[in-house]
Amino acid sequence: MDYFRISTSDESCLINWVGEEGQAVQISIHSPSKYICTNRERILPDWRNSTPMWVVVVLMRSRYDLLESNRLIEAEKQILRERFMRFGLDVAFNLRDMGYMADIIDPRTGYPLLSRPGQVPHNDTAVIEALLNYPIIKNKCRVLVHPQWGTSVYPGILLSEAPPIVTEWILKDIAKSRGWQEVKKKQAVNS
Repeated sequence: MDYFRISTSDESCLINWVGEEGQAVQISIHSPSKYICTNRERILPDWRNSTPMWVVVVLMRSRYDLLESNRLIEAEKQILRERFMRFGLDVAFNLRDMGYMADIIDPRTGYPLLSRPGQVPHNDTAVIEALLNYPIIKNKCRVLVHPQWGTSVYPGILLSEAPPIVTEWILKDIAKSRGWQEVKKKQAVNS
């Protein structure tokens, strides 16, 4: 069974969902990695440096291993990129409506979609490797290795100044608006 999971860095909050497409999605909220802290002004030049920042990691399970590059794999990546961007933009715009800076990073370019791009692109796989300790295979592009999905994983990053509890509330609200169903803990453990 596929599910949607939201967790904070300390794994204190796990919420599981089943999406309409039956696709597994894992979401976790973290303090920024060293890379983001070091390069914040160069990645997001218009963001206030004094405000706390949180990183939302969105991992979507792919139907295929993403090691190769062919028409089928590239089409799958495009579908997953679009799903991430629709979901991420809904979350970011809701957070912005509440007065928080929020943006998503385009997985293809590494640059923010809603803020002025900086001198340095964001490196999704390096940040996810640092935050989740998932290994990376260095191929033409860097490919994450998920503990359950292997290389069938597509990463996305959302950055926000909203406190994790507010971000989590928005994430849940957007998931519910998409018709995702919550799964009981026992079912999620067996999936």
